[in-house]
Amino acid sequence: MTQPAAAFPGGVRARDLGIPLDGTPGTHNAITDVAGVTVGYTTLNPGDGTMCTGVTAILPRGRDGVGIPCAAGTYSFNGNGEMTGRAWIEESGQFTTPVLITNSHAVGACHTGVDQWMHREHPAVSAQWMLPVVAETWDGYLNDINGGHVRPEHAIAALDAAASGPVAEGSVGGGTGMNCYGFKGGSGTASRLVSVAGRHYTLGAFVQANFGSREEFRLAGLPLGRLSQAPNPLEETDWFAGGRAAVPGGAGSVIVVIATDAPLLPAQLKAVARRVPLGLARTGTAGGHFSGDIFLAFSTANAGSLRSTLQRDPAAAELDSLDFLPWGQVDPVFTATVEAVEEAVLNALVNNADTTGRNGHFSPALPHADVHTLLTAHNLQA
Repeated sequence: MTQPAAAFPGGVRARDLGIPLDGTPGTHNAITDVAGVTVGYTTLNPGDGTMCTGVTAILPRGRDGVGIPCAAGTYSFNGNGEMTGRAWIEESGQFTTPVLITNSHAVGACHTGVDQWMHREHPAVSAQWMLPVVAETWDGYLNDINGGHVRPEHAIAALDAAASGPVAEGSVGGGTGMNCYGFKGGSGTASRLVSVAGRHYTLGAFVQANFGSREEFRLAGLPLGRLSQAPNPLEETDWFAGGRAAVPGGAGSVIVVIATDAPLLPAQLKAVARRVPLGLARTGTAGGHFSGDIFLAFSTANAGSLRSTLQRDPAAAELDSLDFLPWGQVDPVFTATVEAVEEAVLNALVNNADTTGRNGHFSPALPHADVHTLLTAHNLQA
C-alpha cells in the first residue's frame, strides 16, 4: 500500500512529549519546510509477515524541478552501506535526480524504478544520462529481505506520491522495517530556521534510522536505553538461522538527507554532511562498525547554475557563477544541522508503534511512559 504523505501515524512527535530540543523549527518541522522539497512513500506491510519494507522518495525541487542541478556534498561516516551516485556528486558537486531510500537488497529495483520514472516524466533529461541517488539500510530482522518484494513500480509509486507539507514518520516508506536503538525505528524528519547576517534560511533533515544499540540510547542526555524495561529481542534473541547470536549491537545503518535553501558551495555542503554524526551522537550512538552511515546534503539555491555542457549552448562562451555564504558565516547552518538530525531521529522513534514482522519477529516502540518518567524525574520537560 502507499502511505499518504499527510498522515502522522500515532500523531505524537518528540516535542509533544515535552522532550527539550534546541532551535526553532519551520512550519511543519520537516524537510519539506525547504521550499520545493517533496517527499513520497510506498509502504509494503500487509501485516501477514510476508513483507515489512518500502521506498522513500525525496525530490529536491519537486516533480517539475528534476533535471535542475542542486549543489551537493556527501560524507560517509562508516562505509558499511550504499548510496549510489556519490562518485558523480563528489566529482561535480551537484546532482539532478530524485533521492530514493529503501532496504539493502532493493537498491537495484529502486534504481531501475527511478530510471523508468525519469524516462516517463523527464525524457529530455533521461535521454542524456542519469546517475540516480539510491540509499539503503538493512531491514532483514522484520522483513523477508531476500523476497524481492520491492519492485521498480514501488519506486515509481513513491515518486508519484511525493508532496510538500507534513511528512509521515515512523514505520512508513523505506523505514517500514527498520529498528533504532533496539526500538522500532524508521523514517523521521525535522527542520530549523536559520539566520545568517540578517538573511533567513531553512534547513531540513530526513533520516532513515536503523542504527544504535539499546544501551547507547540517550534522550536529553539521559541514558534512557539502559533504564527502559521494554523487551529487546533484536539484540537479545538467537533469531538467526543456525543458532547464531542476534545482530551486533549498533548494526543496521542510517541514511540522512539534509536540504537547505541557504546558498552554499559543494565543499560547504560536504562540511554540512560531516556535521550529521554530531546530531546522531546526541542520541547516543558511537558509530558501530556494522552500521553504514552515509549522508547527503544539498542546496536548492542557485537554480540554473552547475549545469553540464549538455545543458548549455556549447557555442556560448559563458561562465558559471554561484552565490554562497562566506565560510565564516556557515556556523549557524552547522548548528541547525546538528539540532535537526537529533530531533529527526527522536521523531522516528516517538512517532511509531510496536511491530511484528517475518517469522513473528517483534520490535517494540519506544514507550512514551519511559520518556515521561525520565524527563519528570530530572525536571527536564519542555
